Amino acid sequence: MLINLNGKVALITGASRGIGAATAIRFAECGAHLALNYLKHDIVVANAGIWTGDAVDELDESKWQQTIDVNLKGVYACCHFAAKLMKPRGSGSIITVSSTAGQRGEAFHSHYAASKGGIISLTKSLASELGPHGINVNCVAPGWVDTDMSAEPLRKRRELERIVADIPLRRVATADDVAGPILFLASDLARHITGEVINVNGGSVLCG
Repeated sequence: MLINLNGKVALITGASRGIGAATAIRFAECGAHLALNYLKHDIVVANAGIWTGDAVDELDESKWQQTIDVNLKGVYACCHFAAKLMKPRGSGSIITVSSTAGQRGEAFHSHYAASKGGIISLTKSLASELGPHGINVNCVAPGWVDTDMSAEPLRKRRELERIVADIPLRRVATADDVAGPILFLASDLARHITGEVINVNGGSVLCG
């Protein structure tokens, strides 16, 4: 097996379904122990998130705050406590999950885009801050992924056709398509990569 996570423990948020579940399966297949609390050699994948829609003039503060709390504050909390555990050991890997919306914005989902853009900035900031402590901090930015969160538009034929037409690879990603790059970032193959955003979007957003 090329990627070996034997002896490492991974904390994956939002692991009950979608990208989180697929990532948990991939990590387990590579020998990692999955945990919901602190153990030695932590790998942290900050994945949990929500996606709702509203025009900005109809977006009330409670929905804005809920999205920021889950998507951005939740990632901050994971990074905050992971850093406390990883810094004394001089090693660790943190992988955050953003979105194409955080790179180019998304009409009628401004609160979601803002939260995901914040994750990218947080990732880059922490890569510089935690690198001297031997901690890698990277991000994956998926586009459309076939999960429960995006099920409604993807089940509508015309909407799906419109979405796929904007993706050069002409298909919507599976959760496992995103889990693979997360696994790579958690492995020793990515030991000299930090502060990077890996786009997993089939070419729909082409940015470095």
